[in-house]
Order: sequence, then structure tokens, then C-alpha cells
Amino acid sequence: MKVLILGGDGMLGHQLFKYFQERHDVRCTLHQDITKYTQYGLYDEINSYTGIDVMSFERVKEVVCDFMPEILVNCIGIIKQQSTAKESIPCIEINALLPHQLALLCKQVGARLIHFSTDCIFSGKKGNYLESDPSDAGDLYGKTKFLGEVNDDICLTLRTSIIGPELSRKKSLLEWFLAQEGTIKGFRKAIYSGFTSLEMSRIIELMFVHPKAYGVYQVSSEPINKY
Repeated sequence: MKVLILGGDGMLGHQLFKYFQERHDVRCTLHQDITKYTQYGLYDEINSYTGIDVMSFERVKEVVCDFMPEILVNCIGIIKQQSTAKESIPCIEINALLPHQLALLCKQVGARLIHFSTDCIFSGKKGNYLESDPSDAGDLYGKTKFLGEVNDDICLTLRTSIIGPELSRKKSLLEWFLAQEGTIKGFRKAIYSGFTSLEMSRIIELMFVHPKAYGVYQVSSEPINKY
């Protein structure tokens, strides 16, 4: 299957790219020049489109129309840990507007879109949220991610939480843990029901063979608690 991953150098994107390489005809987009990624041994000038800034959607269109994927996986988003997470314009353009632009583009080229939302669209105050519950996030990140959810018959939007290794940015929880020395403090009375990026890769591949899997779903694992 022809798969295009937008954001192939991110935490989830690079794991999807690695996982799909031996199974599918996969390409990815990278934000920087190919020379910035040689140390990882993952990317080359054939399997990747480099220097892609999604703020220039015309360039994204060119990539999609060149490769003509059957599946387009959007792994691009501004996360809470980034400094731009408090800036309205990039958050609105990338988290809220881009997914809908991609959905329209997928309709035009006959592709399916898989897009990732987040459990952060909910504040956690109510608990036991359903897919049909309205977002009650109070921050810009949660609000823009909710606006970016695509509920369409050519798109599968997954609300989930992911942990995993990163290539370069080192902004995630796992990388923070690995960078610490000695004893670190954690949370009590906490429950986590997310996935590793590798397990999410397996889940996404299962969705490839289910064309009727569309709409918005909350995807979680068996909860791990700390009491």
C-alpha cells in the first residue's frame, strides 16, 4: 500500500516510517534538508521529501500529487512542550486548519486520511468522556486540536496519548525521564491509558485494511495506575 507520512521526523512519524518500510511503499516529509538526518540512517532522497513546511500548503499539495498515496498519515502538530504552543497563529494553522485542508486534498486525489488528536481536548474535570462529549479544554493547545478533528467518511481521527523515543527534539516525557539523573519525583493517584509509538504503529496498520473505519474514535490501552 502507498503510504505518505507527514512529519516523518517526529516522535510518532519516524516510528511509523520505520515500521512501515518493510511492509509498504512508504514516503515521508521532513522539515529540514536531508543532510540533517544522515546520522539516523532512515531517510534518503528517494523515500523522503525534504524541506517541507506545512505552513506552505501548496508545497504539501505538490508532494501529495507527486506520490499519490492511498493513505495519508498526518503526524504534524504543535505540542504543548513547544514554545509555539502559546502562539495563536501557528496553533490555529497547524493544529486546527491543516487537518481539514488535508481532508479536502485527500478527497481530490482519492486517498484516506489518518489524523491524530489528543486526550488533551478534555480538561479531565468530568471524567469518563465519550466521543460525543464536547471539548472542555481551557488552553490553546486543547482547543485547536479539537477544532482540527475531522469527522468525515475519508478520514479516521484518533484521540489518544502516545509516548516513545524521539530523534532530535527530545521534548517528550520519555526523553525527559531518560535525561534525568538520580531519583526523580512522580505523580500519585495517576492513571495512564496511552500507547507506545511502536504499538500505535501496529494499530494504524490494522486500520489500513478496514476502509470503513472512519470518524472520530478515542483509542486507549488498559490503564496503568499509580496509587
